[in-house]
Amino acid sequence: MFEFVWLWAWALLPLAWLVYRFSKPVVQPAAIQLPKLPSGVGQKQPRSIVRKVLMALVWICLVCAAARPVWYGNPIEIKPEHRDMLLAVDLSGSMSIPDMVTKNGQSIDRLTAVKHVLSDFIEKRKGDRLGLVLFADHAYLQTPLTFDRNTVEQQLDRTVLGLIGQSTAIGEGLGIATKTFINSKAPQRVIILLSDGANTSGVIDPLEAAKLAKESGVKIYTVGVGADQMVQKGFFGDRLVNPSQDLDEKTLTEIAKMTGGEYFRARNPQQLEKIYDIINKLQPINNAQQTWRPRDELFRYPLAIALLLSVVIAVMRRRHG
Repeated sequence: MFEFVWLWAWALLPLAWLVYRFSKPVVQPAAIQLPKLPSGVGQKQPRSIVRKVLMALVWICLVCAAARPVWYGNPIEIKPEHRDMLLAVDLSGSMSIPDMVTKNGQSIDRLTAVKHVLSDFIEKRKGDRLGLVLFADHAYLQTPLTFDRNTVEQQLDRTVLGLIGQSTAIGEGLGIATKTFINSKAPQRVIILLSDGANTSGVIDPLEAAKLAKESGVKIYTVGVGADQMVQKGFFGDRLVNPSQDLDEKTLTEIAKMTGGEYFRARNPQQLEKIYDIINKLQPINNAQQTWRPRDELFRYPLAIALLLSVVIAVMRRRHG
Protein backbone atom coordinates (compact mmCIF):
# COMPACT_ATOMS: atom_id res chain seq x y z
CA MET A 1 0.00 0.00 0.00
CA PHE A 2 1.28 3.47 -0.94
CA GLU A 3 0.63 6.64 1.06
CA PHE A 4 2.10 10.00 2.10
CA VAL A 5 2.90 10.10 5.84
CA TRP A 6 2.88 13.92 5.98
CA LEU A 7 0.03 14.61 3.56
CA TRP A 8 -0.26 18.17 4.85
CA ALA A 9 3.05 19.01 3.15
CA TRP A 10 1.21 19.22 -0.18
CA ALA A 11 -0.34 22.47 1.14
CA LEU A 12 3.06 24.04 0.41
CA LEU A 13 2.67 23.38 -3.32
CA PRO A 14 1.17 26.84 -4.19
CA LEU A 15 3.91 28.62 -2.18
CA ALA A 16 6.32 28.86 -5.12
CA TRP A 17 3.65 30.38 -7.38
CA LEU A 18 2.62 32.88 -4.68
CA VAL A 19 6.23 34.01 -4.25
CA TYR A 20 6.62 34.35 -8.02
CA ARG A 21 3.31 36.19 -8.39
CA PHE A 22 3.47 38.72 -5.53
CA SER A 23 7.17 39.29 -4.88
CA LYS A 24 8.73 42.50 -6.14
CA PRO A 25 10.13 42.16 -9.66
CA VAL A 26 13.87 42.52 -10.16
CA VAL A 27 14.73 45.96 -11.60
CA GLN A 28 15.98 45.50 -15.11
CA PRO A 29 18.78 47.72 -16.45
CA ALA A 30 17.86 50.43 -18.94
CA ALA A 31 17.18 49.09 -22.38
CA ILE A 32 19.74 49.81 -25.08
CA GLN A 33 18.27 51.08 -28.31
CA LEU A 34 19.72 49.28 -31.28
CA PRO A 35 18.91 50.02 -34.90
CA LYS A 36 18.78 46.29 -35.57
CA LEU A 37 18.15 43.34 -33.21
CA PRO A 38 20.84 40.69 -33.06
CA SER A 39 20.01 37.40 -34.71
CA GLY A 40 18.63 34.69 -32.38
CA VAL A 41 16.96 37.05 -29.85
CA GLY A 42 13.54 35.57 -30.52
CA GLN A 43 14.77 32.10 -29.56
CA LYS A 44 15.30 32.97 -25.89
CA GLN A 45 11.60 32.98 -25.08
CA PRO A 46 11.08 29.21 -25.56
CA ARG A 47 14.16 28.52 -23.42
CA SER A 48 12.70 30.73 -20.70
CA ILE A 49 9.46 28.71 -20.74
CA VAL A 50 11.36 25.41 -20.55
CA ARG A 51 13.36 26.73 -17.60
CA LYS A 52 10.19 27.76 -15.75
CA VAL A 53 8.64 24.32 -16.35
CA LEU A 54 11.76 22.61 -15.02
CA MET A 55 11.80 24.81 -11.91
CA ALA A 56 8.12 23.99 -11.32
CA LEU A 57 8.93 20.27 -11.56
CA VAL A 58 11.78 20.71 -9.08
CA TRP A 59 9.42 22.33 -6.60
CA ILE A 60 6.80 19.58 -7.06
CA CYS A 61 9.46 16.90 -6.43
CA LEU A 62 10.69 18.72 -3.29
CA VAL A 63 7.15 18.96 -1.91
CA CYS A 64 6.58 15.29 -2.76
CA ALA A 65 9.74 14.31 -0.86
CA ALA A 66 8.69 16.47 2.11
CA ALA A 67 5.34 14.64 2.23
CA ARG A 68 7.26 11.38 2.93
CA PRO A 69 5.95 8.89 0.37
CA VAL A 70 5.98 5.40 1.88
CA TRP A 71 5.32 1.92 0.51
CA TYR A 72 3.94 -0.60 3.03
CA GLY A 73 4.50 -4.31 2.44
CA ASN A 74 2.19 -7.17 3.35
CA PRO A 75 1.34 -7.29 7.09
CA ILE A 76 3.35 -9.72 9.24
CA GLU A 77 1.66 -11.10 12.33
CA ILE A 78 3.84 -11.34 15.43
CA LYS A 79 2.80 -12.99 18.64
CA PRO A 80 4.08 -11.54 21.94
CA GLU A 81 4.92 -15.04 23.21
CA HIS A 82 6.08 -16.75 20.07
CA ARG A 83 7.62 -20.18 19.63
CA ASP A 84 10.95 -20.83 18.00
CA MET A 85 10.70 -23.81 15.69
CA LEU A 86 13.46 -25.25 13.49
CA LEU A 87 12.75 -27.67 10.67
CA ALA A 88 15.66 -30.09 10.14
CA VAL A 89 15.28 -31.77 6.73
CA ASP A 90 17.28 -34.72 5.38
CA LEU A 91 18.78 -34.08 1.91
CA SER A 92 20.62 -37.39 1.55
CA GLY A 93 20.57 -39.32 -1.72
CA SER A 94 17.87 -41.73 -0.54
CA MET A 95 15.34 -38.86 -0.44
CA SER A 96 15.13 -39.29 -4.23
CA ILE A 97 13.43 -42.72 -3.92
CA PRO A 98 9.94 -42.44 -5.55
CA ASP A 99 8.07 -44.57 -3.00
CA MET A 100 5.57 -41.97 -1.74
CA VAL A 101 2.20 -42.76 -3.34
CA THR A 102 -0.37 -39.96 -3.46
CA LYS A 103 -4.16 -40.30 -3.24
CA ASN A 104 -4.28 -40.43 -7.05
CA GLY A 105 -1.90 -43.39 -7.12
CA GLN A 106 1.00 -41.31 -8.43
CA SER A 107 4.47 -42.11 -7.09
CA ILE A 108 6.62 -39.13 -6.12
CA ASP A 109 10.01 -38.94 -4.46
CA ARG A 110 10.33 -38.38 -0.73
CA LEU A 111 11.71 -34.83 -0.94
CA THR A 112 8.82 -33.67 -3.17
CA ALA A 113 6.30 -35.08 -0.67
CA VAL A 114 8.12 -33.40 2.21
CA LYS A 115 8.20 -30.02 0.43
CA HIS A 116 4.46 -30.16 -0.27
CA VAL A 117 3.43 -31.08 3.29
CA LEU A 118 5.95 -28.80 5.01
CA SER A 119 4.80 -25.82 2.94
CA ASP A 120 1.28 -26.22 4.35
CA PHE A 121 2.68 -26.66 7.85
CA ILE A 122 4.78 -23.47 7.55
CA GLU A 123 1.73 -21.53 6.39
CA LYS A 124 -0.17 -22.55 9.52
CA ARG A 125 2.53 -21.43 11.97
CA LYS A 126 1.50 -17.76 11.98
CA GLY A 127 3.29 -15.75 14.65
CA ASP A 128 6.01 -18.31 15.36
CA ARG A 129 9.64 -17.85 14.39
CA LEU A 130 10.70 -20.55 11.95
CA GLY A 131 14.07 -21.66 10.68
CA LEU A 132 15.41 -24.30 8.29
CA VAL A 133 18.37 -26.66 8.74
CA LEU A 134 19.48 -28.99 5.93
CA PHE A 135 21.72 -31.99 6.46
CA ALA A 136 23.41 -34.65 4.30
CA ASP A 137 27.21 -35.08 4.45
CA HIS A 138 27.15 -32.15 6.89
CA ALA A 139 24.49 -29.85 8.31
CA TYR A 140 23.89 -26.20 7.45
CA LEU A 141 21.60 -23.47 8.72
CA GLN A 142 19.75 -22.58 5.54
CA THR A 143 17.34 -20.03 7.06
CA PRO A 144 17.86 -18.38 10.50
CA LEU A 145 14.87 -18.00 12.82
CA THR A 146 12.45 -15.48 11.34
CA PHE A 147 8.80 -14.40 11.45
CA ASP A 148 8.79 -14.26 7.64
CA ARG A 149 7.17 -17.59 6.75
CA ASN A 150 7.34 -16.84 3.02
CA THR A 151 11.14 -16.75 3.13
CA VAL A 152 11.32 -20.11 4.92
CA GLU A 153 8.91 -21.63 2.41
CA GLN A 154 10.89 -20.26 -0.54
CA GLN A 155 14.19 -21.58 0.84
CA LEU A 156 12.63 -25.02 1.34
CA ASP A 157 11.21 -25.01 -2.20
CA ARG A 158 14.65 -24.22 -3.66
CA THR A 159 16.38 -27.18 -2.00
CA VAL A 160 17.66 -29.83 -4.38
CA LEU A 161 19.10 -33.29 -3.80
CA GLY A 162 22.86 -33.58 -3.95
CA LEU A 163 23.28 -29.97 -2.83
CA ILE A 164 25.27 -30.93 0.28
CA GLY A 165 26.15 -34.58 -0.39
CA GLN A 166 24.62 -38.04 -0.25
CA SER A 167 25.14 -39.20 3.37
CA THR A 168 23.01 -38.55 6.48
CA ALA A 169 24.41 -36.40 9.30
CA ILE A 170 21.48 -36.55 11.75
CA GLY A 171 23.66 -35.64 14.74
CA GLU A 172 25.05 -32.55 13.05
CA GLY A 173 21.54 -31.50 11.99
CA LEU A 174 20.39 -31.62 15.62
CA GLY A 175 23.57 -29.91 16.81
CA ILE A 176 23.25 -26.98 14.38
CA ALA A 177 19.55 -26.59 15.22
CA THR A 178 20.23 -26.63 18.98
CA LYS A 179 23.05 -24.11 18.59
CA THR A 180 20.65 -21.76 16.78
CA PHE A 181 18.54 -21.58 19.96
CA ILE A 182 21.42 -20.26 22.12
CA ASN A 183 20.25 -16.63 22.02
CA SER A 184 16.55 -17.51 21.90
CA LYS A 185 14.32 -16.22 24.70
CA ALA A 186 11.19 -17.99 23.44
CA PRO A 187 9.33 -19.99 26.12
CA GLN A 188 9.07 -22.95 23.72
CA ARG A 189 11.85 -24.15 21.44
CA VAL A 190 11.10 -27.05 19.13
CA ILE A 191 13.00 -29.05 16.51
CA ILE A 192 11.13 -31.13 13.93
CA LEU A 193 13.64 -33.53 12.41
CA LEU A 194 12.73 -35.45 9.28
CA SER A 195 14.92 -38.28 7.97
CA ASP A 196 14.67 -41.48 5.93
CA GLY A 197 17.85 -43.23 7.06
CA ALA A 198 20.47 -43.70 9.75
CA ASN A 199 23.32 -41.48 10.87
CA THR A 200 26.19 -42.19 8.45
CA SER A 201 28.14 -38.93 8.56
CA GLY A 202 28.99 -35.93 10.71
CA VAL A 203 31.13 -35.29 13.78
CA ILE A 204 28.53 -35.76 16.51
CA ASP A 205 26.42 -38.75 17.53
CA PRO A 206 22.63 -38.19 17.28
CA LEU A 207 21.97 -39.26 20.89
CA GLU A 208 24.73 -36.97 22.13
CA ALA A 209 23.18 -34.12 20.17
CA ALA A 210 19.77 -34.98 21.66
CA LYS A 211 21.29 -34.84 25.14
CA LEU A 212 22.59 -31.32 24.47
CA ALA A 213 19.15 -30.33 23.19
CA LYS A 214 17.52 -31.65 26.35
CA GLU A 215 19.96 -29.67 28.53
CA SER A 216 19.05 -26.55 26.53
CA GLY A 217 15.30 -27.11 27.07
CA VAL A 218 14.64 -28.00 23.42
CA LYS A 219 11.91 -30.49 22.48
CA ILE A 220 12.44 -32.69 19.41
CA TYR A 221 9.81 -34.33 17.23
CA THR A 222 11.24 -36.90 14.81
CA VAL A 223 9.62 -38.16 11.61
CA GLY A 224 10.73 -41.27 9.70
CA VAL A 225 9.89 -41.08 5.98
CA GLY A 226 9.58 -43.89 3.47
CA ALA A 227 7.29 -46.74 2.40
CA ASP A 228 7.64 -50.27 3.77
CA GLN A 229 7.45 -51.88 0.34
CA MET A 230 7.96 -50.90 -3.25
CA VAL A 231 7.87 -52.69 -6.59
CA GLN A 232 11.30 -52.65 -8.17
CA LYS A 233 11.79 -53.54 -11.80
CA GLY A 234 14.78 -55.77 -12.52
CA PHE A 235 16.32 -57.84 -15.30
CA PHE A 236 14.48 -60.96 -14.15
CA GLY A 237 11.15 -59.19 -13.55
CA ASP A 238 9.48 -57.15 -10.81
CA ARG A 239 10.09 -57.81 -7.13
CA LEU A 240 9.01 -56.32 -3.82
CA VAL A 241 11.68 -54.52 -1.82
CA ASN A 242 11.74 -52.53 1.42
CA PRO A 243 13.05 -49.07 0.50
CA SER A 244 13.13 -48.05 4.18
CA GLN A 245 15.40 -50.84 5.43
CA ASP A 246 18.07 -48.28 6.37
CA LEU A 247 15.69 -46.18 8.48
CA ASP A 248 16.97 -46.10 12.07
CA GLU A 249 13.63 -45.94 13.89
CA LYS A 250 15.22 -46.94 17.20
CA THR A 251 17.50 -43.89 17.30
CA LEU A 252 14.80 -41.51 16.09
CA THR A 253 12.45 -42.81 18.79
CA GLU A 254 15.11 -42.44 21.47
CA ILE A 255 15.89 -38.87 20.38
CA ALA A 256 12.23 -37.85 20.67
CA LYS A 257 11.71 -39.68 23.96
CA MET A 258 14.83 -38.15 25.52
CA THR A 259 13.65 -34.57 24.87
CA GLY A 260 9.93 -35.01 25.65
CA GLY A 261 8.84 -35.16 22.01
CA GLU A 262 7.37 -37.95 19.89
CA TYR A 263 8.42 -40.14 16.97
CA PHE A 264 6.15 -40.50 13.94
CA ARG A 265 6.27 -42.79 10.92
CA ALA A 266 5.20 -41.50 7.48
CA ARG A 267 4.82 -44.14 4.74
CA ASN A 268 2.96 -41.88 2.30
CA PRO A 269 2.09 -38.18 1.85
CA GLN A 270 -1.27 -38.62 3.60
CA GLN A 271 0.35 -39.97 6.78
CA LEU A 272 2.98 -37.23 6.59
CA GLU A 273 0.24 -34.59 6.42
CA LYS A 274 -1.57 -36.11 9.42
CA ILE A 275 1.68 -36.11 11.40
CA TYR A 276 2.17 -32.38 10.93
CA ASP A 277 -1.47 -31.80 11.87
CA ILE A 278 -0.79 -33.70 15.09
CA ILE A 279 2.33 -31.63 15.75
CA ASN A 280 0.27 -28.50 15.19
CA LYS A 281 -2.10 -29.67 17.92
CA LEU A 282 0.74 -30.68 20.25
CA GLN A 283 2.35 -27.26 19.75
CA PRO A 284 -0.77 -25.01 19.63
CA ILE A 285 -0.52 -21.49 18.32
CA ASN A 286 -1.05 -18.60 20.71
CA ASN A 287 -4.07 -16.47 19.73
CA ALA A 288 -2.60 -13.21 21.03
CA GLN A 289 -0.89 -11.40 18.19
CA GLN A 290 0.46 -8.10 16.92
CA THR A 291 0.70 -6.94 13.33
CA TRP A 292 3.77 -5.34 11.79
CA ARG A 293 4.06 -4.03 8.24
CA PRO A 294 7.47 -3.54 6.60
CA ARG A 295 7.87 0.07 5.44
CA ASP A 296 10.04 1.45 2.65
CA GLU A 297 10.67 5.22 2.61
CA LEU A 298 10.51 6.53 -1.00
CA PHE A 299 11.40 10.22 -0.48
CA ARG A 300 14.86 9.63 -1.97
CA TYR A 301 13.40 9.17 -5.46
CA PRO A 302 11.64 12.56 -5.88
CA LEU A 303 14.62 14.15 -4.12
CA ALA A 304 17.00 12.61 -6.66
CA ILE A 305 14.79 13.82 -9.54
CA ALA A 306 14.76 17.35 -8.09
CA LEU A 307 18.56 17.29 -7.85
CA LEU A 308 18.91 16.10 -11.44
CA LEU A 309 16.54 18.78 -12.76
CA SER A 310 18.42 21.44 -10.77
CA VAL A 311 21.64 20.39 -12.50
CA VAL A 312 19.89 20.68 -15.89
CA ILE A 313 18.66 24.20 -15.03
CA ALA A 314 22.14 25.26 -13.89
CA VAL A 315 23.67 23.99 -17.14
CA MET A 316 21.04 25.88 -19.17
CA ARG A 317 21.75 29.12 -17.28
CA ARG A 318 25.48 28.71 -17.81
CA ARG A 319 25.14 28.15 -21.53
CA HIS A 320 22.42 30.65 -22.43
CA GLY A 321 22.42 33.13 -19.57
